[in-house]
Amino acid sequence: MVGLTEIEVKYSRPSMRGREIFGNLVPYDKIWRTGADNSTKISFTTDVIIDANKIKAGTYSIFSIPKQDEWLVMLYSDVELWGVPRNWSDDKIVFSSTYKVNKINPVETFTISFNDLTNNDVNMSISWENSSVDVKIEVPTRSMVEKDISNVLNDNPKASDYYAAAVFYRQENINLSQALLWMNKAIEMFENPRFYHYRQQSLLMAANNKFSEAIDAANKSLNDAIKADNQGYIK
Repeated sequence: MVGLTEIEVKYSRPSMRGREIFGNLVPYDKIWRTGADNSTKISFTTDVIIDANKIKAGTYSIFSIPKQDEWLVMLYSDVELWGVPRNWSDDKIVFSSTYKVNKINPVETFTISFNDLTNNDVNMSISWENSSVDVKIEVPTRSMVEKDISNVLNDNPKASDYYAAAVFYRQENINLSQALLWMNKAIEMFENPRFYHYRQQSLLMAANNKFSEAIDAANKSLNDAIKADNQGYIK
């Protein structure tokens, strides 16, 4: 999961087995299935952004044209394919962009991995032999969560709803003054605020330059954490 978006890749994993891969087994300047056997497929449960291009939710085949220093990576609308289709159609290319090749330590078996994960984006790395390319995929987590927060807070919200909204806004650095109002409301509504509630409140107070109040909230958090013997908060 990347934020609220599920991204799934299905692919076969050929191995080098002593063979030279790029420029030999996988020729340069020709369309490659980016894997083996059936076409490699990627699915998104929400719309995503790749290299400033909006890609609709759905499933696509991944094809590429490797070169020595860069790859053209493409998403193709047909997915029930064995390798590169004989009747290739440029009209079915949903997305294409060029990516720099990174030189890496040898990778025996073809690998697609997801790295540098945040709530809002992830890098998809395609790696084999001594080459790797990174495709950044952005997801609309912020807009989706903001919409959900608005709906929840306008429908008889609980203390935990205000707290969750405030924490998300703080983590994403969104409207920190509003986040502090929500956090204060949550603290008021909780029957017995816990040390982690006060910890988050102190962080938001500091972010709003209310340093004296932030210190008071931090001390409450520390004292309650000591009573609860929670070592993670006793620092």
